[in-house]
Amino acid sequence: MTDIYRPTDVLADDEHAEDEQIDLHDPKLYFNRELSLLEFHRRVLEEAQDPRNPLLERVKFLSIVGSNLDEFFMVRVVGLKKQIAAGVIDLPADGTPPSVALAEIRKVAAALMAQGRQLFREELQPLLSKAGIQILDYDNLTPRQRESADNYFEEIVSKVVTPLAVDPGHPFPHISNLSLNLAVALLDQNGLERFARIKVPTNKLPRLVPLKPSSGGTRKDGTPPQSHYFVWLEQVTAANLDKLFPGMEIVSVHPFRVTRDADMVIQELEAADLLETMEQSVRLRQFGSVTRLSIHEEMPARLREILIENLEVDPRDVYTPNFPLGLSDLMSVYKIERPDLKDIPFRPTIPEPLKIDYRDASIFTAIRSGDILVHHPYDSFKPVVDFLQQAAYDPDVLAIKQTLYRVGRNSPIVQSLLEARQNGKEVAVLVELKARFDEESNISWAKTLEKEGVHVIYGLLGLKTHSKIALVVRKEADHIRRYLHLATGNYNAITALLYEDIGMFTCDEELGADATDLFNYLTGYSTKRDYRQLLVAPVNLRSGMERLIDREIEHAKRGKEGHLIFKMNALVDPRMIRKLYAASQAGVKVDLIVRGICCLRPSIPGVSENIRVVSVVGRFLEHSRIYYFCNGNNEQIYLGSADLMPRNINWRVEVLFPVHDKRIIHYLRNDVLDLYLHANEKARILDTDGVYHMLQPGPEEAPLDVQDWMIQLHQRRKI
Repeated sequence: MTDIYRPTDVLADDEHAEDEQIDLHDPKLYFNRELSLLEFHRRVLEEAQDPRNPLLERVKFLSIVGSNLDEFFMVRVVGLKKQIAAGVIDLPADGTPPSVALAEIRKVAAALMAQGRQLFREELQPLLSKAGIQILDYDNLTPRQRESADNYFEEIVSKVVTPLAVDPGHPFPHISNLSLNLAVALLDQNGLERFARIKVPTNKLPRLVPLKPSSGGTRKDGTPPQSHYFVWLEQVTAANLDKLFPGMEIVSVHPFRVTRDADMVIQELEAADLLETMEQSVRLRQFGSVTRLSIHEEMPARLREILIENLEVDPRDVYTPNFPLGLSDLMSVYKIERPDLKDIPFRPTIPEPLKIDYRDASIFTAIRSGDILVHHPYDSFKPVVDFLQQAAYDPDVLAIKQTLYRVGRNSPIVQSLLEARQNGKEVAVLVELKARFDEESNISWAKTLEKEGVHVIYGLLGLKTHSKIALVVRKEADHIRRYLHLATGNYNAITALLYEDIGMFTCDEELGADATDLFNYLTGYSTKRDYRQLLVAPVNLRSGMERLIDREIEHAKRGKEGHLIFKMNALVDPRMIRKLYAASQAGVKVDLIVRGICCLRPSIPGVSENIRVVSVVGRFLEHSRIYYFCNGNNEQIYLGSADLMPRNINWRVEVLFPVHDKRIIHYLRNDVLDLYLHANEKARILDTDGVYHMLQPGPEEAPLDVQDWMIQLHQRRKI
C-alpha cells in the first residue's frame, strides 16, 4: 500500500484533537476513488488465490479480474487522461491530482496483472492439469497433438486470419479494442527487415483450441469427458506463420493486446436522434485512443518502438504482464462441464406466498394479500417473469410500464412486453441506451419493441435511467389497481442467477401513485418534485437520505439508539460521506457493507470511530442496496437501485422505495443485514489505512459464509 492510498494520520496524534473543530472537507479523510476500485479488484484476485474455493471457481475469479481491469482501463483511466489532456483538473475529495493518481494506478495495476498471470502459470494451470484439464503450450505438444493443432490451423485458422504488412505501401493497420495480435518480424529474400501484424481471431474462434473433439464439450454419447486438452490459438498461429509468409524468414513473433477508450461521451443536446447517435458511438468504440498496450517482456525494443509510435501510446502505458495476455478469456475454461470442480449447485426457491396454482389464482391475487419479497439468486427469478407474462394475457390488464437497463439477450421479460402489445395492452418502456457495454443489445431491443408498437423512450436528456420498476395497471370491477415490482437489480434472467439482488411486489396505493408520477416524469414533461414515498434521483433522493440520517443524529443526541446500516456497491459521494461522519461524531453507530469502492475512511478518532466498513466478495456478486435506519427502534428500510455516488444521486434516474411490511423488515434486518455484519468468511474489514483484512472465525466461533447461509435459509423461509 502506498502513501496515496494510506494518507498521513489525521489528528490522531494530537492530544487536543477532540477540542478542535475538524474540517470534514480535509482530503486526508478520504480514499482515492480509482485506487479503491483497484483494491476491490485485488479482493477478487484473492478469491482466485484462495485454495478453499473449487478449482474452476478460482479460474472464474481470475477471468473476472481480467475483465474488470479491461473495463478499468477503458473507462476510469481514460477519464484521468482526458482531464490531464484538457488541463481541466477536477480534484476528487482526497485531493489527488490526476497525474499523481495515474502514476500510482500504473504501479498497482501492473502488480495485479503480474500476480494474476503468476497465479495462473504457477498454481492454477498445474492444478488443472492434475484434474484432467490440460492447457498446453504448443512447444510441449506431442507429435500427434501438434499434428492436430496444425491441421486445425490449415483447415480453419488460415482461412480466417489476414496477414497485414507494414511498409510505405501498406499503412499501419487499425488495432481494434481488446484484440489479441501477433507482431511479426521477418526478412525478405533480399535480407531486408519487414514488419507484419496478424490479428488472432479470438472473436470468431476459441482462444483455447481443443485438441480432441470432446475437449470442453461432451462425448458422442452425451456424457462429459474427464480429460480435456487445449492449446493457445495465438501459439498455433505463430507456429504456422510460414504458411502465411511463404518465401520469408520468420525472425520473431510476439503477442500484444490493445485496450482503448470506450467511455463514450454522447452530445445529447446536439443529437436529433439519440438511437442513431448511440449506434454510431458503439461503432466508434473500437477506434478510441489507446490506454494500455500489453506485451511480453521479451519483445525486442525495435518492435516495441513500432507499436508505440504507430499506436500513439504513452510509453508509460506499456505493460509487460507476460503470457497469457487477456485473462478474461479464461472464462471458457470455467464453462467446461466439470461439476466436481465447481460450487455445489442449488435450486432457487419460490417464496411461500407465490406457491400457488396459477390455473386457479393469479399472481395479482397473491400480491393483494400482502407485499412479497424476492431475494435473488436464492429466490427464483421466475415470479418476475410470471408477473409480466400474466399481465400480458390477463384481459383485465390495461397497461404496462417498465424501465429496462440491462436485460441481456433472449430476454423473457422483453418477450412478455411484446406479447402484451400484441394482445392490445398499452405498453410503454424506457430502454436505457446508455447502459455501458450493453448499448448494442439495448439498441436492438428498442428497435424490436418499436416495431411491435410499444411506446419506447430512450431516457432523459443528460441522465441515465438506472431505476428498476415495472408497473401493471389493472381494472378490477369499477376500480383501477396498480401493481408494482420494484427492485435493486436488472430485469435480466441470467444475471439473476449470479447477482445478489432484492425485488418486491406490492399494490400499495401511494407507491402506485408515485410510480405513475415517475413514469410521467420519464415519458413526458412532468416537473413534479414531490413524491409520497419514493426517493427519486436526481429529484429528492439526496435530500431524503440526508433527512433520514439527520433524524438518526437527533435520536442519538436525545439519548436514544442511533444506528445506520447501509449495504451498497460503492460509497463515493463526498457530501454523503460527510453526513455519515457527522452521524458518527454524534454517536450514531454506522455499519457499512460496501462491496467495491469506499472513499470513506473509518476509525478516525473524532471523525469516524463509530463507523465500520465490511466488504463481502463471494460466489455471487453482491448487488443489492439496502438502507436501514433504526429510527428510535421504529425501524425503517429503503431498497433500490442507487449507490451513494455522485453519478447515481446527481446524474441518474434512481429509485429507493420503502418497506412497510414488518415481516419483511424483520427478514432484512435480522436475517440479511445481521448476517453480513457477523460474517467471518468471504468478508473483509477496512482499516484506517485503507487495508482490507480478511475476517476469520474466532476460537469459539462457527464459520459463517453469508451466501452459503442464505442458500440454507431460503429452503425454509416463509415470507
